[in-house]
Amino acid sequence: MADGAEAALEALRALARDWERPLTESAQGLVLELFRARVSARREGADLGLEIVAPDAACLRGVQDSLTELLAGHSIAIRWEDVATGALAPGLSIGQAVWCRRISPGFLRLRVRLADAARFGTGGLHVRLLVPPGGRAPVWPRIGASARVDWPSGADALHRPVYTVSDLGPDRVDIDIFDHPGSPTCDWARGVVPGAPVGVMGPGGGWLPEGDPLLLFGDETALPAILRILRITGVPARAWVTAAPEDLAALGADRRVTRTDDLLEALDAADPGPGGFVWFAARDEVSREARRRLTARGLPRGRFSAVAYWR
Repeated sequence: MADGAEAALEALRALARDWERPLTESAQGLVLELFRARVSARREGADLGLEIVAPDAACLRGVQDSLTELLAGHSIAIRWEDVATGALAPGLSIGQAVWCRRISPGFLRLRVRLADAARFGTGGLHVRLLVPPGGRAPVWPRIGASARVDWPSGADALHRPVYTVSDLGPDRVDIDIFDHPGSPTCDWARGVVPGAPVGVMGPGGGWLPEGDPLLLFGDETALPAILRILRITGVPARAWVTAAPEDLAALGADRRVTRTDDLLEALDAADPGPGGFVWFAARDEVSREARRRLTARGLPRGRFSAVAYWR
């Protein structure tokens, strides 16, 4: 239950707008469709009843955490009937580093052993790595009494970068990391000791874009995501990438991939047709410009995604 029913409803409406998710309203409340879950909000006097329908416990607890945090930002408290206090954060698996190898001049590949690796094969392209600080026993995030995740802080704070799953097997997940100076993740990965504990959280970040054809654009940081999408999509797709030829790896042999020195120029020349989808990922300022150009061309917002993979 949540106090401040109208304020809570407005917060959910804003979430639907920000995430571009379907929302239906009635006199009783609203229904919000998230990527893998449904949230129903129903007026109950001065309060609001919230119900989450999700395919599994990890998704349920993740939505619970997100809603609690969202409404807390509006000074609205939720009294959940069911809280998994003390459980690991939703979607978190604890594994061990197996190795990290250089696969090209610009990329490292990290392999993590996970007992439940198969679940990262669907439902989202990305995962969050949780890297404990060196020289300390790891403290993992757990669900608190309010249903929000309690993250370790201070000397126990975790490094939490987001990456794309490049490949996986029954008991392992491979993650390709663009190697660049000043990156805590790269510094850790280059010297990782086999058996070192590492958390993998997810999957998340959305699944395959819906459109026919798919037009993909990305710089070096987006190469693993483009590779993954091209591997598993079932619709015609093309990709334009900016990267050193020696870093293209499997993409270099894919006839659907074109290397370019100017992503925005390639974007301007591309035509998604009446049913295509444009997926764009690069540096923040480049992605913002891509978003502006696609909007100016009149492409509906539901037919493109332009996101920042770095700043």
